[in-house]
Amino acid sequence: MNKILITGIVASGKTTLAKQLSSSLGIPWHELDAIVHHRTSEGRHKRTAEEQMEVIRGIDQSGAWIFEGVDRKSYRLLFEMADMVIFLDPPLWKRKMRIMTRFIKQNLGLEKCGYRSDIVMLKLMYQWTREFERNRSAFESFLHPYQEKVIRLADNDVREIPELHKMK
Repeated sequence: MNKILITGIVASGKTTLAKQLSSSLGIPWHELDAIVHHRTSEGRHKRTAEEQMEVIRGIDQSGAWIFEGVDRKSYRLLFEMADMVIFLDPPLWKRKMRIMTRFIKQNLGLEKCGYRSDIVMLKLMYQWTREFERNRSAFESFLHPYQEKVIRLADNDVREIPELHKMK
């Protein structure tokens, strides 16, 4: 198992877990947001869905990987490619608290981000969270065919993933 997809909604702990796994397993990790919105000399540019899939396929050809990000149709091919899919699903209250904490830290300069951390983005994060909860059953249905490789976690605690001990 050397291809791991970490998915979940905003503030579920995806990046934190990806960094931990990357460090402990020696596998490079990639933020899917950085593939969607990549930096050019002119600033941030949004790739088309086809461009996103092309970048993902290129990374896949290089061997082991960890991808982390929210669910987007443009990278659902990762569910097929992955050996393990980790669905981070902490309680709603915890995600809401993390969104606000992140916003405060970013605006105090204590945490970096690749987007403009303003009130518009804060509102969007809460909106995406509401939409995910409203459409949760559709995501759960999508996950169903991959159940043999899905690990659902209520938090981003790497100790809760027994399959990782086999990888070391």
